[in-house]
Amino acid sequence: MKLYKLPIVLYEPSEDTEYKYMAEVPALPGCRVWGDSVGEALDYIRNMAETFVDSYLDRETPLPEEVELLLYEPSGTVIHGEIIVTA
Repeated sequence: MKLYKLPIVLYEPSEDTEYKYMAEVPALPGCRVWGDSVGEALDYIRNMAETFVDSYLDRETPLPEEVELLLYEPSGTVIHGEIIVTA
């Protein structure tokens, strides 16, 4: 199993996002979701990104080059990540 560390963009609710949080993975064209909360949008985008990557692999279509460059190979048992926290 390969791991990819994909940057996301999270937008606050606005008229443009139908007053929902919107998250997208710029490296995967069309990979965007909407959620009623930050947590929901983050859960949805993780699932959608996995679905996008799986669909490329299932069709034996090369992943976008930008995604291939984001292949993450952890050293040891420590995996680093990023989260956004609301306060």
